[in-house]
Amino acid sequence: MLPLYVTSGEPAGIGPDICLSLADRTDERPIVVLADLQMLKDRAKILQKKIELIEYKGQIEVLPQGQLYVEHVPLNADVVLGELNPQNAAYVLEQLHRSAAYAMQGKSVGVATAPVQKSVINDAGIHFSGHTEYYQEFAGVERVVMMLATKTLRVALATTHLPLREVADAITATRLQQVIDILLHDLKSKFQIAKPRILVCGLNPHAGEGGYLGHEEIDVINPVLEQYRAQGEQLSLCLPADTLFTPEHLQHADAVLAMYHDQGLPVLKSQGFGEAINITLGLPFIRTSVDHGTALLLAGTGQAKSSSLHVAVDLALSLAHSL
Repeated sequence: MLPLYVTSGEPAGIGPDICLSLADRTDERPIVVLADLQMLKDRAKILQKKIELIEYKGQIEVLPQGQLYVEHVPLNADVVLGELNPQNAAYVLEQLHRSAAYAMQGKSVGVATAPVQKSVINDAGIHFSGHTEYYQEFAGVERVVMMLATKTLRVALATTHLPLREVADAITATRLQQVIDILLHDLKSKFQIAKPRILVCGLNPHAGEGGYLGHEEIDVINPVLEQYRAQGEQLSLCLPADTLFTPEHLQHADAVLAMYHDQGLPVLKSQGFGEAINITLGLPFIRTSVDHGTALLLAGTGQAKSSSLHVAVDLALSLAHSL
């Protein structure tokens, strides 16, 4: 039985804390945390958790509650709770490297990721814009799609980590076609939705107000959507984002396609923060993630909520059935 890997992320944050909570569950396949073994032992002691950490060497047995597989990734420097250290940037990236390599080599079903701190990796002189972009480059795919989901709402993004002033120029017909192709493919193949119904946000206020508040909807977005509608795909034309996210619209939708990060995600996170997860569509392997950051101030306090990580692991295991 192939394992699911879980990266523990930034060691000074809550990633190790929430990964330790995975010992509370018993799953259908091995769950393996990528982390420094001694650091996890120390964190368990701080949190007063009695967990037996077992070094992973390719075991296929599923562990009972109270035990947790850990594949040792050595730290470069000792961890001080809540204090970022650029010396450990390479340690964080090694977790991502291993998780991607194992998945690409068929040694795992995929990865669920705990949060990283982008700033400290860049402070170490390593250009890093996020998990999504890292896995995309590693897999060598031209485009991936970030989609966040709660139990009742899925929001995919046409653009991800871009400054707002660059978003309009990034919304091209080619990008939209790539994003929609991936979204449709993965909703059908991974989520087993035969005919996905997708609502599409306009870029501008009121979806451009017929051209008075911008022409991107008329010139770029709607012509692409018309092509898919002509093929029988169930995509809306551009809808105003301020009214799209209402129950009467969402009850008939399998997913929403938002044009930029802060258009769609605030709504989703307000509905289910701590229960939402991030899924990277378009990769040749499964990747899910928590919906929150490193929460440095909560590291080692016992106050960190692990619910998002558990939902991310649950979804990754569920998606593995479609492989």
